[in-house]
Amino acid sequence: MIGRRKFIYDVWGDTVNMASRMESTGVPGRLQVARETYERLGGRFELEPRGLVEVKGKGAIETWFVVDRP
Repeated sequence: MIGRRKFIYDVWGDTVNMASRMESTGVPGRLQVARETYERLGGRFELEPRGLVEVKGKGAIETWFVVDRP
């Protein structure tokens, strides 16, 4: 938190970096997720495997596209 009169929040860390990398390696108009998100969605969404994507600072990670709700 920054400031005393007006609060400004800044989020940092691995989660933010990963979200940025998912966006930058994604495909326009599609939502791409990594394994952690895929597991949390737990059958509540239809996901299409995209395969391995090279992610800066992480190497090759397995990704999926969110397609729809079942």
